[in-house]
Amino acid sequence: MWAVVSRRLRWVERLRRLLRGIDRERVRARLEVVTASSAPVEAGDAPASWPALEEAWLAAIAALPEDWSDVYAEVELSSSDFLAPGALRLAPLNPSRPDRGLALRFRVARSYGYGASPEMTRRCLARLDEEGINGRLLILWALSDTKAVATQGPVRYTERGPV
Repeated sequence: MWAVVSRRLRWVERLRRLLRGIDRERVRARLEVVTASSAPVEAGDAPASWPALEEAWLAAIAALPEDWSDVYAEVELSSSDFLAPGALRLAPLNPSRPDRGLALRFRVARSYGYGASPEMTRRCLARLDEEGINGRLLILWALSDTKAVATQGPVRYTERGPV
């Protein structure tokens, strides 16, 4: 197991709780500091530089065409510790877990069809922010001006089946 800990108080406290839990369970282990630095983390693709999820959602939908109707999105979480609490807070979005990484995927329907509303999506992502669960929001695909004809909405087929 490895962990990246910044000097932010909440991360230091989480590491302390994790180590106390290991002690409580009497797990024999050796803790080794691989690297340490007092320099600030450079901006880039590090989890610390990811914007708040609610903010990312608002920016993402602002970048979509005016007539967008359906979105398939993903939240890539910064830690495996966030999977269960993140899925719980995203439960109204009916998230799925792909086979790879630390991601939770969900659909958003703007006016009708299958998927959460944009407003519910915003609130659920804000709940992650409020709990200190950070991640990166990605819009995997978006559709515009779809019409539901005897269906709940569009289905996208991939090599692995319908999405």
